[in-house]
Amino acid sequence: MSQNKHNDDSDLTGLVEYIAKSLVDDPTQVKVRRRDSNNATVLELKVSPQDTGRIIGKSGRVANAIRNLLQVGEGDSRSKRIILKIQ
Repeated sequence: MSQNKHNDDSDLTGLVEYIAKSLVDDPTQVKVRRRDSNNATVLELKVSPQDTGRIIGKSGRVANAIRNLLQVGEGDSRSKRIILKIQ
């Protein structure tokens, strides 16, 4: 079962990367790194400084939409929180 959870986290990392690359002007600068702790999985999204505004969106709407997709993608496994950090 833990192997399945790891694959789910990898899928979420790929989802964030796909969405970010679709939104930015320079997709080669998109990097997503996953860090696991006891109670949370942190996805760190790094884009070029010029593209940060595109990822965050007006009033944070794009960033919040990505976070909502991560919650949906998490499914029934509520044992760990998924946190998206944009750098």
